Amino acid sequence: MGTDANGLRPVGNPAAGVVHRLALRHETLATVESLTGGLLSAALVEIAGVSGVYRGGLVVYATELKARLAGVPEDLLADRGPVDPDVALALAEGGRRRCGADWGLATTGVAGPEPQDGKPVGLVYVAVAGPTGAEVTRLDLDGGRDHIRSAAVIEAFRMLAERIHAAGPATGPGAPAADDGDPATAATDGR
Repeated sequence: MGTDANGLRPVGNPAAGVVHRLALRHETLATVESLTGGLLSAALVEIAGVSGVYRGGLVVYATELKARLAGVPEDLLADRGPVDPDVALALAEGGRRRCGADWGLATTGVAGPEPQDGKPVGLVYVAVAGPTGAEVTRLDLDGGRDHIRSAAVIEAFRMLAERIHAAGPATGPGAPAADDGDPATAATDGR
């Protein structure tokens, strides 16, 4: 069991609550990863039954692939570089659109060991795009490369869980009632 980005709260599999909540809502997820290089996807596919929720993901480490595969505007990448809040938002929305998912989750940042394009080690942007809009969060993480990447994954799933909860009850066909009564859901989404 790991800890959150501040080394405080213990966490189990941070993706499990998100997968459970999305399954109850009959909604889907796509990921676009730069900094985390597949760790989001790996955490998701460890969960039995995730195939009903997880559409797929892109690992776009090279800057040009962020444009070509995830649809990030080339001029944005040229002006600001790959570690930028608007790039993170474009990654999340691009993944959502390209994979045909209800939600998109993206990570970009600098894991080290050296700064990148004037951006410090530990600077991370996590973005979520969903049916009710998009949001980005800046993280300033300490520690080595492995810790930064792992903490980014935990924080990405935490942010997604918060956005799903804030979106309110699902309204699509077959959506559950506003309160599904599941104590596991209440424990994972802060109710």
